Amino acid sequence: MRVVIQRVKSSSVIVGGEIIGRIGRGLNLLVGISPNDTNTEIDWMACKCLDLRLFPGDTEAKKWSKSVTDIQGDLLVVSQFTLYGDARKGRRPSFSNSAPPEIAENIYNCFVEKLKKSGLYVATGQFGAMMNVNIENDGPVTLLLEKDAVESIER
Repeated sequence: MRVVIQRVKSSSVIVGGEIIGRIGRGLNLLVGISPNDTNTEIDWMACKCLDLRLFPGDTEAKKWSKSVTDIQGDLLVVSQFTLYGDARKGRRPSFSNSAPPEIAENIYNCFVEKLKKSGLYVATGQFGAMMNVNIENDGPVTLLLEKDAVESIER
């Protein structure tokens, strides 16, 4: 599982000209799913996204002392199969390392549900849709989180 995590002042996702998800201060999460991801990866990633200290504290000395949970921030979760794109060969990326949609959608939904259990406001994109994502990055602060599946799932 791969997540590009961005600290944002605001973020929104548009499908077909309509805003379907919008958040204020918090985290924008672009989520890539591999075919081997399990509940282990979902749990690890959800905890990491909720607990990672990316927000400033009350003093200059505490620049990175609060998590999105601590500040009661928002989360915008957008599926992003292209995070598993491989462009090392040729001129067109291969997406063979991305989970097929029928597997990825279930894992994505489980991840979103896990985040919702935090009590924070969670908005989402639309799985499999062509989306425009507007991000007002704060900092900017952008990290790539990755948790490789230890076990493989039979396809």
